[in-house]
Amino acid sequence: MLKVGLIGFGFMGRMHFDNYARLMEEGADVQLAAICDLRIEELKHGSAWGNIATERQVYDLSPYSLYADIEEMLANEELDIIDITLPTTLHADLTVSLLERGYHVFCEKPIARTSDEAWRMASAAQRTGKTLMIGQCLRFWPAYEYLKACVSDGRYGNVLSGSFFRGSSSPQSWFLNGEHSGGCMLDMHIHDTDVINWLFGKPEAVSSLARNVIPGSAYDVVSTNYLYPDGKVLNAQADWTLQGDFGFAMSYRVNFEGANLVFENNELKVNPNDGPGFTAELSPDMGYYREICYFIDALSAGKPVSVCTPESAAESLLIVEAEIRSADNRGVLEPIDR
Repeated sequence: MLKVGLIGFGFMGRMHFDNYARLMEEGADVQLAAICDLRIEELKHGSAWGNIATERQVYDLSPYSLYADIEEMLANEELDIIDITLPTTLHADLTVSLLERGYHVFCEKPIARTSDEAWRMASAAQRTGKTLMIGQCLRFWPAYEYLKACVSDGRYGNVLSGSFFRGSSSPQSWFLNGEHSGGCMLDMHIHDTDVINWLFGKPEAVSSLARNVIPGSAYDVVSTNYLYPDGKVLNAQADWTLQGDFGFAMSYRVNFEGANLVFENNELKVNPNDGPGFTAELSPDMGYYREICYFIDALSAGKPVSVCTPESAAESLLIVEAEIRSADNRGVLEPIDR
């Protein structure tokens, strides 16, 4: 039985909690044993902001050991996995320390505040032999898995063009401190940058236009073009200043030589060039559940993770850093360095 300690009980901590609770109900080889947050006494009685609803507003944490101090939790619990859902600037040093002390680590995206920190985390996983996986959840989201399969097996030929979008109202708390979160480009837009890296590998260069709307939050709106040797036309946009009743949206349109795929409003329509269109049958499970299932299954079987390695997540962050440099220079072409 793999015992988990969850660090951080904001929105994403609760999302992970929901999925560990579900896995335990389903009889998976995992037990959420302890929860740690500096504000645990306050948070356990309240709700948290997020762009996707969690299972419940107020949580009954009485079955779990609760801590306000990480070292106290580690000293008192026999844990196999530490799940980190803390602000981004806290990921790197804590992850490296935990790996070196023999824990497997599941760390929420983005992997780190800078790519240098991310590569340090990846190196620590290699050096210690412990498993580190980053929660780039779109790699496990059924509509994006379907797209990945179409790209990989070539059933509709090569990709000619694609556009990806993600948007919501403005986040709250530390997310609006650009020094901590990296703004919309590092916290929200990195989902689509990571998907593009996962589907097609690193681009040769990027060109980004972006603007700040909320004082101090870094870039809040972004549009990036990704350049590849075969000339495919790829763009990803994100905007976390969509107020009013907009809510949250994520979508894509990808045009292959033999079909186009359109994902919007949580429905994936496939339109082959030579036949009638159809709606793809997809798992109703969200990527948050599927990524944790995958991580637990890999550890239980003693297998390495391959879908979302720390090296690949670090590479996606490297691309975002090039996008930020491009935006700083009004869209100048920025090569991907590493």
